[in-house]
Amino acid sequence: VPNIRLTKRITMVLRTSAVLALAAATASAFAPATQTFVRTPTSVDAFAGGMVGGEGPEPMPFTTAESSANFDPAGFAERAPEWLPWFREAELKHGRAAMLATVGMVVPEFIRIPGEQFSFENIPYVIEAHDKLPDSMIQIFGWISYIEAISIPALANMNEFDRRPGDFSFDPLGLYPESEEGQRKMQLAELKNGRLAMIAIGGMVAGHAVTGNHFPYFI
Repeated sequence: VPNIRLTKRITMVLRTSAVLALAAATASAFAPATQTFVRTPTSVDAFAGGMVGGEGPEPMPFTTAESSANFDPAGFAERAPEWLPWFREAELKHGRAAMLATVGMVVPEFIRIPGEQFSFENIPYVIEAHDKLPDSMIQIFGWISYIEAISIPALANMNEFDRRPGDFSFDPLGLYPESEEGQRKMQLAELKNGRLAMIAIGGMVAGHAVTGNHFPYFI
């Protein structure tokens, strides 16, 4: 009986997510682009099409490069320039997810949201939440699927290069600067924090898998 109930619950969540995703994606497909991303001759000739992230000059030990400036050892920028917007979109998406994941791995070690199932007694360590909260994992999967679905029209717009990679025109607090210099500075800050977060969350999960230790994982 529990298995039947769980199956019905999974089906209901997935059906609801699919309907919402389809409706939102259809509506956003006809929405006009709010920000135009035009490639100038200068940006085309620059490294990685002039995108932020190659400025450096952080030192790069154990490599042949002297610094992180224009660091591209695999040569993706030269071998597949037409895919650069997709590469940057993927990097930003993974970086944003990693920043959220890193916060989600650390903050609940000190404070929890209300609910007995989320209490320290039920889940002493955050790393155990995946196996002890199957219903919550299903909801997270549903919301991730929903967000991915409604972002498809935005990703399709990159074929005509009228959308900057990672830009969903989502700035409810109005923090995005108006000047080009300020915008590039904030884009670089997000990119670097995302890269650091990807290393951090990977280290946390790998540290637990190797040592079996809990937060802070390296002890």
